Amino acid sequence: MPAVHSKMMGSVIIMMRSLIWLAGDTDGWACSNCRWRCPVPTLLSTEEAKSAYDRLAAAKFREHDCAVEGGLSASKPEVKQRADTIFADRARALIKRGYTPKVAVELVLQETEIEYGKDPKRMEKARTDAEDFLSKARRGLI
Repeated sequence: MPAVHSKMMGSVIIMMRSLIWLAGDTDGWACSNCRWRCPVPTLLSTEEAKSAYDRLAAAKFREHDCAVEGGLSASKPEVKQRADTIFADRARALIKRGYTPKVAVELVLQETEIEYGKDPKRMEKARTDAEDFLSKARRGLI
């Protein structure tokens, strides 16, 4: 179990969070301070994809808000849905961080599978959006 650090700020104790690895029913990265999780995608196979997953999980961990995800006793879902973020915006954000368009699209598809894997309509839309995004990227429109 990782060490949990705390800081005393006046009369309030602020818990410092850590990125931890969870093994078991759902392997993946998690926050030591809340219910935030980044489970390993089912299609993760190559070393490049595993490395990209690790970098993506670390970036998402830095961006998440423990108060929004809920404390350890909260009963919120483990994966926060982001229906308001469209496919192309998510892929562009990864490209800005240095990923190639192909890897960015693969990561967004894997994220979508984690978030909405049980929704075939949403997954089909994500695949269509992925093809469209890569087509535009090849033509230099993105």
